[in-house]
Amino acid sequence: MTTEDPAVTLLRDYLRIKSVHPNPDYDSCVTLLKGQAETIGLDYQVTELVKGKPILIMSWMGYEPHLPTILLNSHMDVVPVSEECWKYGPFEAVKEPNGDIFARGIQDMKSVGIQYIEAVRGLKEQGKRLKRTIHICFVPDEELGGIDGMGKYVSSPDFKKLNVGMALDEGLGTLDEEIPVYFTERNPFVVKFHCSGNPGHGSLFIENTAAAKVQYMINKMLKFRQEQKKLFDEDPKKALGNVTTVNMTFMSGGLQMNVVPNELCIGFDIRVSPTHNIVEFQKMLENWMEEAGGGIRMEFVYKFLNQSVTSVSPDDPWYQAFQLGVQAHKLKVTPQVLCAVTDSRYLREVDIPVLGFSPMIHTPVLAHDHDEFLNESIFLRGIEIYKDIITELASV
Repeated sequence: MTTEDPAVTLLRDYLRIKSVHPNPDYDSCVTLLKGQAETIGLDYQVTELVKGKPILIMSWMGYEPHLPTILLNSHMDVVPVSEECWKYGPFEAVKEPNGDIFARGIQDMKSVGIQYIEAVRGLKEQGKRLKRTIHICFVPDEELGGIDGMGKYVSSPDFKKLNVGMALDEGLGTLDEEIPVYFTERNPFVVKFHCSGNPGHGSLFIENTAAAKVQYMINKMLKFRQEQKKLFDEDPKKALGNVTTVNMTFMSGGLQMNVVPNELCIGFDIRVSPTHNIVEFQKMLENWMEEAGGGIRMEFVYKFLNQSVTSVSPDDPWYQAFQLGVQAHKLKVTPQVLCAVTDSRYLREVDIPVLGFSPMIHTPVLAHDHDEFLNESIFLRGIEIYKDIITELASV
């Protein structure tokens, strides 16, 4: 019987913790992770800015501790599952004979958190000492938008004491060995339009109705959506993050079938690409509201306005160091705009450069999907990749 690598065993133990919304078991995650910090000999601190939502920081002190530090960020929480759609229990971390491990969160992003730990463990066991301090960060609630996690943490005194100069966060897998590295991401812009108009009897031709304004806004929004989709479809090299997506996700209103309502509401999930100035984008929506006849109120369910970008210039010292670490493994990285959102946006908002990267080569992207899996050999190779990346970044 082949002995399982201890790093794989640790990963599977972490995956079996049900840190799944709506009631993530953060306490068990923290207990497991604190045990690893103690075993490796890392300082650690647990901060709780919101009750029941801990943030754990492990620290490996550099020999020049006054220098800005490196932050390795991951989140403990995972999204809900439809268990009947999985071939194995999503929290059993079943490993097939070929090494594929199936579990919710193995791609997004518990494998990366354990890779950080194992990379630091390996470097310490090799007797390495790094110039810059390394912080390994485990945060809650990223899958809910990070508001009570990294969103609050970046403005806290505890975070400022870390003196972070550069950070790594999550990315996505790739089917080959050309790994995307994300230097920014689209802005979530989730909005409802409350359209008011004249009410009345359903048998009449009533002017200036809420429905007419709803129709106008839907037509405008979906026309813009089609234009963006055309741009995406026409350029096979264009990543999804380079266009703005619009999807209608909400509709409500009405009192009774024979009553013309005085208000109807429609909602859209919009992800604004850095190719669009977000202030100008909002102004465009406001102009459409006026063109529709006025009487429309825009409610922001969630919006994030900062559009900071991390440098991926060939002469940027952080990016140079990152590339050296990756190239040591004969891999290629491709800078991209991430189509989704991560906690990276909060770090960039406070002027910390962040690269989103997950070394999941030869792996289909199954984050949030059924039968999420990662092969143990890919996971173990990722640890070696991070060892070189961390070493290079700490040497800048």
